[in-house]
Amino acid sequence: MTTVTGEAAFDLSLTEEQQLVQRTARGFAAERLLPRAAEFDQKGEVPTEIVRELGSLGFMGINIPDEWGGSGLDMVTYVLALEEINRACASTGVIMSSHVSLVCDPLLRFGSPEQKSRFLRPLASGEQLGCFALSEPGAGSDAAAMRSSARRDGDGWVLNGTKNFITNGARADVALVFAQTDPAQKHRGIAAFIVERGTPGFSVGKLEHKLGIRGSDTAQLIFQDCRVPDAHLLGAADEGFKIALATLDGGRISIAAQAVGIARACLEDSVGYAKEREAFGQRIGDFQAIQWMIADMATGIDAARLLTWRAAAMKDRGERYGPDAAMAKLFASDVVMKAARDCIQIFGGYGYLTDFPAERHYRDAKITEIYEGTSEIMKLVIAEDMLGE
Repeated sequence: MTTVTGEAAFDLSLTEEQQLVQRTARGFAAERLLPRAAEFDQKGEVPTEIVRELGSLGFMGINIPDEWGGSGLDMVTYVLALEEINRACASTGVIMSSHVSLVCDPLLRFGSPEQKSRFLRPLASGEQLGCFALSEPGAGSDAAAMRSSARRDGDGWVLNGTKNFITNGARADVALVFAQTDPAQKHRGIAAFIVERGTPGFSVGKLEHKLGIRGSDTAQLIFQDCRVPDAHLLGAADEGFKIALATLDGGRISIAAQAVGIARACLEDSVGYAKEREAFGQRIGDFQAIQWMIADMATGIDAARLLTWRAAAMKDRGERYGPDAAMAKLFASDVVMKAARDCIQIFGGYGYLTDFPAERHYRDAKITEIYEGTSEIMKLVIAEDMLGE
């Protein structure tokens, strides 16, 4: 585990550019997302124009170099923007983070110049949307158990299999798909492929109905004799599992930022309600029981935010950050679940109604303990690092 040492590590001040991005994201979230977040949740869709606006602001390729269509900003700036977006609408937040962290980032890190020009540039500019297809009906945390196959055929590959729980799957223009090329090699026999929407044999299956983040689509993807040219192989044929793990390390930072954003929504909504609601002749915010819940929320959120910033800064510096990303996600997801529970408690009976945002925060919060690595997997990652395994 990397220890935070040295004067630079304790400098928590934001640059003018970072503050500008933070203000821009906050303004967009307040004006375009917050007033419609309940509508997005109820209808089960974040409108396309909202995603395009994120692209026009540079957020859909925020940490991708400008030479490849992105904004060229660092990971810390990215999590600042993500917190603001998720504070207003977690559904919009996961559309953005899945696209940036799980598709644009691996294309930047492992793609050839030709792949970056053809695929990364339109994705990073927000012209296209991407999805990350790793999980399967029988392979979630144990990704190496995937059954999707990729068979070499002439100058290309033929993909067969089904992918589950794919964020952006129904509307993505590009899918990053993982498949077994040699089952006998297990994780060493997995490859990653770039598959475009409209490719024969590639279709969208079932759309999932979910507890939370309902505005983002979660779909099943089906591949039936789907032919992919060799030029669409990302990295080497035996590097797919390595690419997936490296991608998820960065993605966990974005989920930590999402958890912080949702938790902040819980805190801010709770404070606002505690100042207005009266009981027994006084504001409920004057009662110690309510004050303690708010104090715990505020403290946990700040601690989670600092863990998230640390992991992001380590990634920016090129340091090993996987265990620190796991710590940030583990802690932040725990914080947001407690904050969401207390938020409903503070709202009382009204917190249980869809007329108020508390119940949506509670539903949105739960997934942060599950996707891009469950809390149990995060503990394994941290423990193995500490024990040197």
